[in-house]
Amino acid sequence: MNFSTSFWQGFRALVPLWLGTVPFALAYAVTARAAGLSVGDTCLMSLTTFAGASQFAAAGLFGAHAGGLSIVLTTFLLNARHLLYGLSLARELRLTLPQRMIAAQFLTDEAYGVAVVSGARRPGGLTFAFLLGAELSLYLSWNVSTLLGALAGSVLPPPEQLGVGVVFPLAFLGLLVPLVVDRLSLLVALAAGLGGWALSRVLPGGLVILLAGVGGALLGAALLTRREQRAGVRA
Repeated sequence: MNFSTSFWQGFRALVPLWLGTVPFALAYAVTARAAGLSVGDTCLMSLTTFAGASQFAAAGLFGAHAGGLSIVLTTFLLNARHLLYGLSLARELRLTLPQRMIAAQFLTDEAYGVAVVSGARRPGGLTFAFLLGAELSLYLSWNVSTLLGALAGSVLPPPEQLGVGVVFPLAFLGLLVPLVVDRLSLLVALAAGLGGWALSRVLPGGLVILLAGVGGALLGAALLTRREQRAGVRA
């Protein structure tokens, strides 16, 4: 399968998730404009940073006149989960250094989820073209919606009325369900979810995601190794 075909397959795979991206990007744009960012600044952040939750946090911190270091540290913690995504993709997909840099820049939660669920099931497995198509699909939707939101300004309702809080958890549940294929994966998913919920009571969101993700991965690896050892003994 050629590059173009795989790319457009990945691009189309993310189109259903635009339903969640559009209100989220609009809400970010409203928040950024309310914090005093210009239309150009609001759009530039989406073009260069391309990280929804981090952009929300940064816009709020800009509005509160926070220092540069606190903004950088906050966005770093919120995006720390991408380290796990990168490690996971490195096991599934062999990339050159330029391809890794491009994929890392445009990687999102949704693109990663679709890549490991849908991309891995394609004939020949996951490819860079499919991953890039999925990433740029959301990049296009996010940036067009940011521009529209920045231009619309006060015409749009407050961010909490745009439905972002409901759409994205449902979208992630939709990505998670196909990955739960046996009791082991169900146990790991439940343990990571409950652990994340407990940690969220005392820690900031980005660190919670990182710790819950690492903890879930270690638990899954330990349980899988134990199961394989038992299977070897029985054999």
